[in-house]
Amino acid sequence: MKLGIITGYSGRSINIPIEHIKRAEDLGYDSLWTAEAYGSDAVTPATWILAQTSKIKVGTAIMQMPARSPAMAAMTAMTLSELSGGRFICGLGASGPQVVEGWHGVPYGKPVTRLKEYIQIMKQIFAREAPATFEGDMYQLPYSGPGATGLGKPLKSIMHSTHDIPIYAATITPRGVSAAAEVADGFFPIWLDPEKYSVFEKDIDAGFAKAGDKSLMDFDVSPFVTCIIGDDVEACMQPIRGSMALYIGGMGARDKNFYNNYCKRLGFEDAAVKIQDLFLAGKKDEAMAAVPAELIDAVHLVGPAERVRERLQRWKQAAGKGHVASMLVGAQQPEALELIAEEML
Repeated sequence: MKLGIITGYSGRSINIPIEHIKRAEDLGYDSLWTAEAYGSDAVTPATWILAQTSKIKVGTAIMQMPARSPAMAAMTAMTLSELSGGRFICGLGASGPQVVEGWHGVPYGKPVTRLKEYIQIMKQIFAREAPATFEGDMYQLPYSGPGATGLGKPLKSIMHSTHDIPIYAATITPRGVSAAAEVADGFFPIWLDPEKYSVFEKDIDAGFAKAGDKSLMDFDVSPFVTCIIGDDVEACMQPIRGSMALYIGGMGARDKNFYNNYCKRLGFEDAAVKIQDLFLAGKKDEAMAAVPAELIDAVHLVGPAERVRERLQRWKQAAGKGHVASMLVGAQQPEALELIAEEML
């Protein structure tokens, strides 16, 4: 199993823990992942980190697709890949309608269609086999819709991409996972129970079938896993409760919350309903308390060091079956990074 670390996006101010990142690089971590919401972007920190490291790969988890054209994303990916000696990974995501329409001011549209078209265009640009052309539901190259001058022409990238640039997708919906398995090189579910690959198996297999000759050998399942080490298991769970309550309860409208639906698919339907009801009623502390300890324990690593070592065996078994290719670790404690590296590398 490969290991990665997550830096996330900024709060009020941005702070990139470069010494922490360099320590992970020295420990053998394969990748680091930046993020964006509606504050700091994902690309600028990725550039900063690539410039100050030498071995670790740096990916975006995620670049919001509606904020950039596919060609702009391809240009960014090629530039960072060439500058870093092939260490850039392009992670894409649709974001959600509240951010896309409220922040970027563009229609949310069809996220699965967008993902498939976006990646097809990017890979066409990377390949440089011919000037890029595309005729899809959401993207046309050259553009010929309302407001077009008619002067657009197919173009081929001036810069050559001399390194393979993997493209990963952030998705958890059945159709999104299937689309990622079809056109992407991997995907990162926000959480994953390593003993419940079955939640995604049917959708991944459907995507492989559409792609043709493709299997888990060609597709990385790379979930985010928070690790907090401490003597008190419940105290270690508290920060995670806040994050999971936000996503399950408030990351989207009541009838359009992908994370709430995913929580139900993981087997916690009653809890998902309760968390959302409490969160949307403004009872955030109660929503946090309603996040089941069993759910946190299934998808994250918490507690004393020996307990974490024991829980890591589940992830080793999943890796042995090919169900998990990379564990992308969110950990602020150096001892957490070291423990996971000792056990998994």
